[in-house]
Order: sequence, then structure tokens, then C-alpha cells
Amino acid sequence: MAILSFVGFTLLVAIASYFLTGKTKETADGYFLGGRSLTAGVIAGSLLLTNLSTEQIVGLNGQSYTEGILVMCWETLAAIAMVVTALFLLPRYLKGGLTTIPQFLAVRYDIMTKTIASGLFLTGYVVVLLPVVLYSGALALVTMFDIPEALGISLTASLWIGVWTIGIIGSIYAVFGGLKAVAISDTINAIGLLVGGFLLTYLGFRYIGDGSMTQGISNLYNNAPEKFNAIGGPTASVPFATIFTGMMLVQLFYWGTNQAIIQRALAAKNLKEGQKGLLLAAFFKILGPLILVIPGMIAFYIFKGELEVADQAYPELVKTVLPVSLVGFFAAVLFGAILSSFNSALNSSVTLFGLDIYKQHINKDADDRQVVRAGKGFGIFLAFLSMFIAPLIQNAPDGLFGYLQEVNGCYSIPILTIIVVGYLTKYVPAIAAKIAIVLGAVLYFISQFGIKPRMIEGALAAAKDSGVTDEAALKVVEAGAYPHFLHVMAILFVMNVIIMLVIGAMKPRATAFDLPYTEEVDITPYRFVKPIGLAIVIVVILTYIFFQ
Repeated sequence: MAILSFVGFTLLVAIASYFLTGKTKETADGYFLGGRSLTAGVIAGSLLLTNLSTEQIVGLNGQSYTEGILVMCWETLAAIAMVVTALFLLPRYLKGGLTTIPQFLAVRYDIMTKTIASGLFLTGYVVVLLPVVLYSGALALVTMFDIPEALGISLTASLWIGVWTIGIIGSIYAVFGGLKAVAISDTINAIGLLVGGFLLTYLGFRYIGDGSMTQGISNLYNNAPEKFNAIGGPTASVPFATIFTGMMLVQLFYWGTNQAIIQRALAAKNLKEGQKGLLLAAFFKILGPLILVIPGMIAFYIFKGELEVADQAYPELVKTVLPVSLVGFFAAVLFGAILSSFNSALNSSVTLFGLDIYKQHINKDADDRQVVRAGKGFGIFLAFLSMFIAPLIQNAPDGLFGYLQEVNGCYSIPILTIIVVGYLTKYVPAIAAKIAIVLGAVLYFISQFGIKPRMIEGALAAAKDSGVTDEAALKVVEAGAYPHFLHVMAILFVMNVIIMLVIGAMKPRATAFDLPYTEEVDITPYRFVKPIGLAIVIVVILTYIFFQ
């Protein structure tokens, strides 16, 4: 029954995507931006499911199993970043008729700045994002269906099968279908994910409340009140102070400048639809903890905190509270989330290569068909490369997934810096952007993967020499040995901005920058964007006041 519901829902998504994208033209805009035809609902659905992947669904609930509701900041603060993007960034993106974020950098600075940014994006996708999504997704599905026992093969062999299955299906969507196929499949899966996610939370509360949801909520709160404190201490994975430093920068980069995400809004049929899509997605992000945080807390109550690995919380909860007939449906929804993260990153990689590298440096005279063909070829190469690399992650040191956000900082903050300064100033020159993006990436890498490990190692050694052996005490020592990586991001952001402004004062552009209006789409704003955006920000603030 579980296998049948899994296959049935997966086929439904594939067939719907095929018929709804059959008329998309294979031009650059048609392939990379779905013909600039996406409406608010499709944009919101695609944004949400592109964001959700197995390492977030499983990992964030694993963190809430350990730390409680404080990890909701990864969800709720995303809503504020979306509001900022809708009000400030998207109008400028659509005014310039952008297809890729680095495209703006070419207009604002120069071609070399654009190429460096595209290279950083591609490096991040190829080295980190694509293989990790494939591996974590395969691990989740292999575990849920117990493939090693079912087929009588080893876990490693099962992972290879899972990785290649996800990789091939995701590649078909991303490489051969283009953005519109990705966006439509995302929307259908997003509906399934929301239904399945909320259903799991509902059934989880009923399970611990002996059939009553309200009693389940009461039982959870009364037996684990410490899990309902949203203010993280210094040893938490997200200390409260980081919300006011690097956390908002990470969120703004992710939702406002990350090509894999913002490409959905760039494909809007007009500014009004793009802004409505972002605001709709922001509303659902506020509800995100009900799917990505609360289930982990319910699992803590059910399993009494005795699970050997915290990341087991979500799949174990699925097995415990869902009827067998729904396990297959939920696995199909998870499969859709995995595919979404993979094919969205792959589609964005194809876009970056085709428009920012092939068209710019390899074949400047290429027409749309040649650019699309080159992008597809590069996408196939990346897909196979990722599928070969992903199973090898099994042999990587423990904690790889915990460092995923840190690794992304090597390119997220430098790119965010030069985009923000580029829009807010008119005379900062291209040389300032080049220095900031290179210096930011290098200094962050040295800080987090050079200096930090040595300082923590020294602090722990000194603590043990002084007789401190309690695990909790050592955790406090480790937390204080070096600034949290989100604080480091904020420090480097401010430093890079200052460097760019100083260079701009000493060697300004000859002429003031003025973003031209390309008239690709109508940029009349949504008339309720400001009041709705303000309401979303107020709700986020009230949420923190309620859970302090």
C-alpha cells in the first residue's frame, strides 16, 4: 500500500508537469524563466518547496528535538527577508529585466565581477548543495522503505540506487523541462507537503493526547516547558544575539540574492504577481515551524529524548503516528521536496553557465537555441558529477551537514555585500566589488576553517587540563572559544561595506550609475505590498514575544 501511494502521487506530479509545460518556447526567457509568465501562486509554491529539502525537514526537526522551538528563527525570520526582497530588491530586478543575479553585477560594475560571482555560485552548488541534497534525500528514502532489507543489499549499494534515482528524475525536470517544469512540479508537491506536514503535526498531537489535539498540546507544554523558549542561550545552535547580526544577512542573501531561489520571482509576469508571490510565501513561512519544528518536539515527548541520533526524530515520528496507507504518500511528498531542491539548484546552475559564462565568454554570438543547448549539456555534466560524488559523502567525517551553513558563508556574504552596495550607491567602482568579493570569501574561509578549529582545540585542551570534564561545561567552553559563525558573517559584511565605500570615495566612478528600465515586464507595484509586509513583520515579532 505504501509503495502504491508513493508511485501514484509521484506519477501524478510528473504527468501534470508534462502537460502544463508542453507549450513553453525554447528561448532563453522561455527555458530559463518560464517565458516570464509565473503567477503569484506558482511563485509562492515553488519558493517554498525549493527551500524545503530533506536536510531541512529532517535536520531542523532533529534540532528542535534537542533544543526546542528556538530553532524556528530559520523559518520565521525568512518571512522578514521575503518582505524586504518584495519591497526593495524585486522592483529593481524586474526593472532591469534580469535573468540572473550576476547579470546585474555586469550592468552595475563590469563583466569580470559578474563572472566571479557566477563562478562562486556554481562552486557552491557543485561542491556542496547538489551532492548533499542527493545524499541526504537518498538516505531518507532508503531508511523509510528499508531498502537494504527489502532488496538484500548493503546500505552503500542502496544509497547508490537512491542517489541515481533522484538524480536522473530531477535532471529530467531541470535540464529538459526548464524552469516552468520545475516551478509547476514544485507547486503540486508544495500542496502535498503542506497537507502531509500539517497532518503529521495534528496526528502527533492526537497521539500524545490520547485522541485529543488540545490535550496533546497541553501534555507537551506541561512536560517539556523548556522546549517552548525561543530565546537561545550562548551554547545554543542559534544564540539569540545572532538574530540581530548574521542571521538576517543569511536570510536576505538566501531569499533576495540566491539564484536558485530568486529565479522564481524573476520569472514573474509582472512586479505585482512577483510581490504577491513573495508575500504569500512569507505568510506560509510563519507557519513553517508547525511542519519543521513542532514535530521534533512531539518526537521528544514520545521517545523521551532517548533516540540515539536526533535526526531520527522525524522519520521515527512518521512511522509511529501515520497510518500505513499515508506513509507512501508522505514519502512521495518528501521525494518531491528532494527533487525540488536538486532540480532547482541544477536549473539555476544551467542558467548561470548558459547566460553568464557560455554566452559571455565562450560564444558571444550564440543565439537562444545555442545558449539553451549549451546550458543543457552543462546541466547533464553537473548532474552526473553530483551523482558520482554524493554516495561518497557517507565516508565523510561526522558533522558535515552541521557545517553546511558555514560553508555557504564563503560566497553568500561577499555576494550580498556587493549587491547591496551596488543598489544603494551610485559611484562605487568595479574594483571595489572585485576586492570585496574575493577578500570576503578568502577571509571567511580562513576564519572558519583555519583559525576557528585551532582556537577551539586549544580552549578545550586547556579546559581539560584544568579539570573541566563535564560535557555541558566543555560545550560552554567551546561556544566561548570563538565567535559564532553568524557573528563572523556580520563582522565581515560590515568590513567589506566599509572597504567598498572607502574605495568609492578615493576612486569613484566617472559617472553615476543609473539602472535602466528594460520594459521586459510591467513594474507597477502591488498596492497592498507595504501594509501586508508590515503585518507579516509584526506577526514575527509577536511570535518571539509570545515564546520568550
